[in-house]
Amino acid sequence: MGAGGQEDPSAADKGLTALYATFAVFGLLGGGIYNLLGPNITLFFGCSFYILYVGSFLYYNHHSNQAFVITAGALLGMGAGLLWAGQGAMMTSYPTPERKGMYISIFWSIFNLGGVLGGFIPFLLNYHSDHGSVNDQTYIAFMCIMVLGTVLTLVLAKPESVIRDDGTHASSSQYPDVRSEVFHVLMLFLDWRMLLLAPACFASNFFYSYQFNNVNGVLFNVRTRAFNNVFYWGAQMLGSVVIGYILDHGHKRRKIRGMIGCSLLFIISAGIWGGGLANQLGYGRTNPPPYKLDFKLGSAYAGPFVLYFSYGLLDAMFQTLCYWMIGALANDARVLSRYSGFYKGVQSAGAAVAWYTDNKGFSYLGELILNWSLMGASFPLFYILLILAVKDADPSVLAKETGNIQKTVMSEEIDNRNKSDMP
Repeated sequence: MGAGGQEDPSAADKGLTALYATFAVFGLLGGGIYNLLGPNITLFFGCSFYILYVGSFLYYNHHSNQAFVITAGALLGMGAGLLWAGQGAMMTSYPTPERKGMYISIFWSIFNLGGVLGGFIPFLLNYHSDHGSVNDQTYIAFMCIMVLGTVLTLVLAKPESVIRDDGTHASSSQYPDVRSEVFHVLMLFLDWRMLLLAPACFASNFFYSYQFNNVNGVLFNVRTRAFNNVFYWGAQMLGSVVIGYILDHGHKRRKIRGMIGCSLLFIISAGIWGGGLANQLGYGRTNPPPYKLDFKLGSAYAGPFVLYFSYGLLDAMFQTLCYWMIGALANDARVLSRYSGFYKGVQSAGAAVAWYTDNKGFSYLGELILNWSLMGASFPLFYILLILAVKDADPSVLAKETGNIQKTVMSEEIDNRNKSDMP
């Protein structure tokens, strides 16, 4: 809703800066921790900190204590690193190669269904409110839902028990040691494929501070901000399904499907950011809009609403493409957990910079241009990655990839046994 549901964005900006700073570290470490602990423990602890973070805003409603929000944000960064690394590993490793786009879009739709619900709750609970901040009941409702989600992580199936449609296992049943995981995580920074993906990772959450605070938070009143989010996250469901279908079914060859998806998304992103530029020229930090828009205003509301809806569409399509790229680089859950952790770590570093920049009063127009530039710079690197690293998913290639994965797993297991036998 912008500003964490508050009228003044200062506390939320500081909390989110702390959140993404620690997220950057634990996003990188999350893949290794997931490999060591498995999904249940990793995701349980990851989800638990979300409850604390929402509770800090409930406390802020009564005491205006930013220290609690900032501390809870830093702790949530640790939890989010664990949650998203584990989620990314399961989402990209469980499907067969030709169905990865569909699995990513299914996840993204479920994920954003939570966002739709998260928009309806404050909309209904604050419908008659004339305050700039949401009420206590809004935060309490969020916390109850988060408690349920946290408990459900304890019943997830273990990756080694998951068998894909083609009969292959999603992961080895053997877990590596700590030294091995630290080594593999550090080696990601020397992997040219990850380096090509890094700018897209950095850009993929950079725009949230601008869209949430400076579009939704500045242009609309509190109930309309919540109403808008129903459609923002609904647009993400639509966007992920569309791009997921194209990436799975656009052509027989996986490389060509990726090229088609990249080209289409480049055109869409240019159009949406261009519309954002036209909207942003009408107001700024030093010349705010004369009044807050309400969803009942009709034509005055329609244009900014469509723009915010389109931002949600673009976010889902861009991140689905990023995950599809990651999933196209490997099939094993252990490898993909590290790749997903790298993605979330670099992504969170970018988000930390973005929230810090917004808190320091960077101009709205400057933020928009920076967001557009970062996303635009990612596409040429996508093409290079597709040409050099993504393999077409034909049976002979898959057999070779599976054999290489099995050799790598066996080699690591032998090394680990040898180390344990040493005095």
